[in-house]
Amino acid sequence: MRLVALALIALAACGCGGKVGTGSGAAHGATITRYSIKSRYAHHTLGQVLVAPGGDGAGRPLLVFLHGKSNGYDGEEASVNGEFLGALARLGARAPDVVFPSGGPDSYWHARRDGDWGAYVLREVIPEAIRRLHADGRRVAIGGISMGGFGAYDIARRDPGRFCAVGGHSAAMWFQGGDTAPGAFDDAEDFSRNDLIATAQLHGRAAWGRAKLWLDGGTGDPFRSADEALAKALGIRMRHWPGAHSGTYWRAHYGSYLRFYAQALRTC
Repeated sequence: MRLVALALIALAACGCGGKVGTGSGAAHGATITRYSIKSRYAHHTLGQVLVAPGGDGAGRPLLVFLHGKSNGYDGEEASVNGEFLGALARLGARAPDVVFPSGGPDSYWHARRDGDWGAYVLREVIPEAIRRLHADGRRVAIGGISMGGFGAYDIARRDPGRFCAVGGHSAAMWFQGGDTAPGAFDDAEDFSRNDLIATAQLHGRAAWGRAKLWLDGGTGDPFRSADEALAKALGIRMRHWPGAHSGTYWRAHYGSYLRFYAQALRTC
């Protein structure tokens, strides 16, 4: 029963707000570019969305924002909504460029039988976004929602010197493989290789280099206890606000998330 409940939660976890078109009022002055990457690591052609705040991304730092579990390969659209773009615009000159890659319906952004989703982000998504935007490749942050929060922490530990900041927003974490949502991992060995709580308990925040770290979740979030265990092992404060594992919760806090990334990127 618990697995079914978590699966249903994960299906709702994309936080989709609808496609925002370039030039629409909801874009808040940002330039939005859509394109695809034919990934040699993930073995799919995957959509990407770039957001350049104020219309020009040149010289800005880059935020990689990973979506949650979705029903298709269009998850990159999940956070491209008016609330996210409005919060980005309010940062003014401190706003980073943002790339929203697609991670498929339930890749959980890690290396597994169907492809190496972490390498896809590190070796394809990030270099292509920097090239297209002329962004500052020395200042990169990564974060995400639910599945994407797990993915951000999993990817960042593969290259601990790459990121200025790592954020997990209602991150999908589990204490043991038997508790995971269907499709999140290939098998028990796959979970063990990507057990982030165990990694943090063994190595602490050193596994993520000098990156600034963030975790938050709603007071009614089913991943709360696992996220709190991860935060404790990392020696960071877990932020809580009222809410559940839902788009309503995330949209209410985009401003806080983006201020964290902007500050970390500014001081990186």
